[in-house]
Amino acid sequence: MGPEDLSEALAPLARHADPRLLVGRDTFDDASVFRLHDDLALVQTVDFFAPIVDDPYDFGRIAAANALSDVYAMGGTPLTALALAAFPRDVLPLTVLTEILRGGEDIVRSAGAFVVGGHTVTDDEVKYGLAVTGTVHPDRYLSNAGAHAGDVLMLTKPLGTGLLATMLKAGTLAAEHAAPLMASMVRLNADAAAVAVALGVRCATDVTGFGLLGHASHIAKASHVTLRFDGHALPSLPGAREAASGGVSTGGATRNASFVKTLVRYAASVPGAIRALSVDPQTSGGLLVAVPPDRATEYLDRVDGAVRIGEVLPRQDALLLID
Repeated sequence: MGPEDLSEALAPLARHADPRLLVGRDTFDDASVFRLHDDLALVQTVDFFAPIVDDPYDFGRIAAANALSDVYAMGGTPLTALALAAFPRDVLPLTVLTEILRGGEDIVRSAGAFVVGGHTVTDDEVKYGLAVTGTVHPDRYLSNAGAHAGDVLMLTKPLGTGLLATMLKAGTLAAEHAAPLMASMVRLNADAAAVAVALGVRCATDVTGFGLLGHASHIAKASHVTLRFDGHALPSLPGAREAASGGVSTGGATRNASFVKTLVRYAASVPGAIRALSVDPQTSGGLLVAVPPDRATEYLDRVDGAVRIGEVLPRQDALLLID
């Protein structure tokens, strides 16, 4: 669901406070954080979706990496995962489901965690994902509410998975662009999160279905700041800018653009392709990290693929600025 619809659906629900619940749904963080002891907290999340690639094994890997990313976005370490699968038993052979589950389990094991069970239902459309449990120190988790004016904004993976996956499904994606797309979507955000925690960073989110600006808006709201992005510094996957310039679009991007239209101010010089990338829904995207300025260089040096894309400002008249 788009962020507008989700916000509307959640608005009437009662909120329940508890001192052990360090991060709940109020800040639209990527996962919850629940303190068990003075030095131990649980991180919990769930994520599943329909296939964005045809190969069942690759679909399982992508969906698992995407779900695990929510734990990394909180600075946590994943421990266990429960598989969630919907499958059209009368349409597809069970070997397809086996390959999806195998792909997911291989990624979970590469993260040092374990798939310990799950739940399946029959459905007209294949869907797969994970409910993941991890741990984090209750004094060192990352959240949307931890950004401060002066922090440097880093993005740890290039944008464009929504645009390119749409082309892949349509059979129009160039072969040389498919491999970087797949490599990005199955790469874990483990190192990006671990370095952030080691450097004392307190704010991060993973950039997934709401796009860069949708997830950035949650940081701006929760931290009471404005985020300024250098549009020309936004990294993109090979072929993504050309796809955006060529008119490729997705329903998710349209919903994301509608959600942020009153929150963002674009400079007149920002081209349409960059505007499209800024709302492109990502699958297993990178972390958007707000790094204190005295640790920015070290973060860039230690995290492969990290790019400086902007800064955190005191609250302005707009939550998000792109120039």
